[in-house]
Order: sequence, then structure tokens, then C-alpha cells
Amino acid sequence: MASSISSLKYSDSLTVVGISICTAIVCEAISYILIYRTTSYKSLKSSIDRASKKLETMKTDSTVSKKDLSLFKLKSGGVVALVLFVVFGFLNNLFEGKAVAKLPFVPIRIVQKMSHRGLSGDDMTDCSMAFLYFLCSISIHTNLQKFLGFSPPRGAAGGGLFQMSDPAKTN
Repeated sequence: MASSISSLKYSDSLTVVGISICTAIVCEAISYILIYRTTSYKSLKSSIDRASKKLETMKTDSTVSKKDLSLFKLKSGGVVALVLFVVFGFLNNLFEGKAVAKLPFVPIRIVQKMSHRGLSGDDMTDCSMAFLYFLCSISIHTNLQKFLGFSPPRGAAGGGLFQMSDPAKTN
């Protein structure tokens, strides 16, 4: 047991986590340059905030502003997706077939397929780069957006291009 833990290369895990942090920072910088610093975004955000405060009276204006904001963010999303695709391909080539971390437990079957993707061997506590990068990307991206103040306005929660109808309002 001690030999398997000591043979684990912490540098691989730290490299994936570090690259995930750097990628999140680069993606947020791209979003800032293309979205958050523009006057169009600021006016759309303030419009959403105003519309959210007046709830029912400005319901249609809020919906239009949310759709406009989503379309405005679409161009940055394409650039960010391209950056993430390139970084993931680079990491995949760098850590192909290597376990970059050791899980302290054996995950459930569906998670095993993700956490052990591309690894040989039967030790299900080995963690692939893809799984570690996925977990880091989700947690770091969300927290970085909150820290930098780039999280969507409160009234824009769920305000994407394709909205679901509210089942409570349908009679």
C-alpha cells in the first residue's frame, strides 16, 4: 500500500490542476475582453437588474434582455470553447495512459468509466487526466467567476436562449 502511494507522481496531479487554473483564468480574461468590459454588456446587465426588480410589470422586457445577453455572450463562448478544446487535446497527449491522481475510494460504476478513461489496469482508484481536469474546470471556473464578479445577474438565472416553461404557471 505504501509503495503504491509513494510511486504516485504528485507532479502530474499538480500539473493538471495548475493548467486547469490557468485555463480558467485565460477563459475569464477572454470573456472580460469580449463581454464584461463592453458598454453593451453593462447596459444589458443593468437592464436585467432593473427588470428583475419590477418583476411582473417588466416581464417581457426582462425576457428580451436575457435573450440579448445570451446572444451577446455566444461569441465569447465560441472562443472559450476553442481554447478549452486545444488545452484538453494538449493535456490528453501529454498524459495519455498515465494515472495523474489516486482516488481515496473506488467510485461507483458510472463514475469509474469517467475516472479511469484511457488508463490500463484494473485499479479503479487510479484517476485519469480527463476526470481530474473536468472536476477542476467545473469548480475553478464557477468560483473564479464569483470572485471576479462575472457571475450572471440574479434575474438571469436560467435565462439562456432555450428557456423551459414554468410548470407552476400553466393551468
